[in-house]
Amino acid sequence: MKRYFLRVMTLACLGLLNLGFAHAQNKDTADGLVKFVVEDVMNTIKNDKAIQAGDLRKINTLVDQKILPYSNFQKTTRLAMGRNWNKATPAQQEQITQEFKNLLIRIYSGALAQVRDQKIQYKPFRAAADETDVIVRTVVIGKGEPIQIDYRVEKTNDGWKVYDINVLGAWLVESYRNQFNDQVSKGGIEGLVQFLQQRNAALAAGK
Repeated sequence: MKRYFLRVMTLACLGLLNLGFAHAQNKDTADGLVKFVVEDVMNTIKNDKAIQAGDLRKINTLVDQKILPYSNFQKTTRLAMGRNWNKATPAQQEQITQEFKNLLIRIYSGALAQVRDQKIQYKPFRAAADETDVIVRTVVIGKGEPIQIDYRVEKTNDGWKVYDINVLGAWLVESYRNQFNDQVSKGGIEGLVQFLQQRNAALAAGK
């Protein structure tokens, strides 16, 4: 159950779910954005049998249209790479960001088929009016134990953007940082690129 919710919520939010009161939420606030995105994505999944069946083309469309516009996935990738981000050229940074996004989509696509009747509870949101980096806390209610999901959101020139997610105490960025650092230490930036490409190729082949 824990792994299932980790997969679902990671894809949904980073790029990463969307939030049932989509028509009523104010995307100009951090908590309003999270509610909008989570409900919108969940409703889309529940009404699309192709996504429920794991259709990668439809899942990619879902991510591109309903998640990425409200995410800062480049920042997610930069934080996951840590000090190694500045060692990469702009072209490598773009390539790694895309490969990382593809990896998460492939890893977590199967979990999207599990979205059915889960409900989201939004914890009281407390932040000063001038804060630009905040955490929106939620709880997923399903058949098992409630699952706490936290979203890290920052205010940008283009509005609020999600850039990290925490499931039961495990932040996405931290979960990948050691793995990325290990690959760079072994083969440099190109080693990380090749690792991501190989993982995507293996997943595409069903391995």
